[in-house]
Amino acid sequence: MIIIDGVTYDIPVLGISRSADFLDKYAERTEDGILHRELIGVYFNYSISFGQTTNVAEYAALWNKLTEAEEFHEVTVPDEGGDYTFTAYFSNVKAELRKKRGASHFWKSLTVNFTAQAPAITP
Repeated sequence: MIIIDGVTYDIPVLGISRSADFLDKYAERTEDGILHRELIGVYFNYSISFGQTTNVAEYAALWNKLTEAEEFHEVTVPDEGGDYTFTAYFSNVKAELRKKRGASHFWKSLTVNFTAQAPAITP
């Protein structure tokens, strides 16, 4: 279940992948070959794949949320401790047209990346 800005979207989640990305304030290798770095923190970033639905209105609401012109959103995703809530920006929002029935369009393969604004872990 995915919650964005306090709203739960009733769209099946097919898959969630996450990464722990380490961001340095600086990283420099000296002449003796030793790497010196100052770690800012570890950022948890997520990629979500959504399944198909016949609920056109719910799908449209999620698409509109994922593509609105806002800098950051509060996102809640599942993790091993239950739920993890963080502030993120969205990127690489994609979907494929599955079929058209009358005036309705049905989509599949909706994916999005959630990139954390702040580190989850700091030194």
